[in-house]
Amino acid sequence: MPKIWRIIDLINWAEPYFKEKGFENPKAEIEWLLRALLNCNRMDVYLRFEEPLSQTQLATLRAWVKRRLEKEPLQYITSSCDFYGREFLVNKHVLIPRPETERLIDTAIDKLKSIKSQNILDVGTGSGCIATTLGLELPESTVLGLDISPAAIGIANKNKEKLSVGNVSFQDLDFLTTIPDGPFDLLVSNPPYIPQGGMDRLMKDVRDFEPTIALTDGKDGLTFYQRFAEIGKDLVRTGGWMIMEVGLGDHPQKAKSIFESDGYAEPKLIKDYNGDDRVLVVEI
Repeated sequence: MPKIWRIIDLINWAEPYFKEKGFENPKAEIEWLLRALLNCNRMDVYLRFEEPLSQTQLATLRAWVKRRLEKEPLQYITSSCDFYGREFLVNKHVLIPRPETERLIDTAIDKLKSIKSQNILDVGTGSGCIATTLGLELPESTVLGLDISPAAIGIANKNKEKLSVGNVSFQDLDFLTTIPDGPFDLLVSNPPYIPQGGMDRLMKDVRDFEPTIALTDGKDGLTFYQRFAEIGKDLVRTGGWMIMEVGLGDHPQKAKSIFESDGYAEPKLIKDYNGDDRVLVVEI
């Protein structure tokens, strides 16, 4: 007869196991997997700790643990990620939404509050987390999300349906060669900004699993900012905004200087909740 594994038994087994394998927060690893397996929150995992798992659940968990040991991100293993208080579907075709990207949402909402019926463009939409969140937070808005990857657009549309958003649409388009129909009140973007030379320094979880096209422009990490500066005044209405995520180190200043050189008045860098310059705001 197969051994009965209760939730508490799995936690007690997995915590030292993940620790031995070099994971920084071993308890968080097993909690994440159990929450997805049981479709519950962290508190429920502990309220149900005497509950035995079925053989099917154990088989799924074993497969997930194996994938995690290869450093595959938890979000891809469980196909889900939280962003701005909502759950988004993710897979290997889209970047995993980061907490620092939520700063783009806060900044966009703040800048658009005086504009009625906002027309918003999200460049490099990926999972659609920015476009969909803005559509939900600003119900009077119309949001268009662009991505060069048809697979990413497929995920973005699934998230839009899952969250029942009616004012958001997605389009497969190469922003570097094609100009979408505007004008817009806001251009928002978390573009590929890691320089090609910095890819080797990324954690294995990111470098080996997240889509390269969403991480780097294959050059200096500034291609999209140059494009935004080049067509921003044609694409965004006077009095509108461009709000972009930027990288770490000297990247924020390099991105900002592109707009200064192109004659944009006072582009500003905004710090994230860790105190790093991570959001570049340009008024048109």
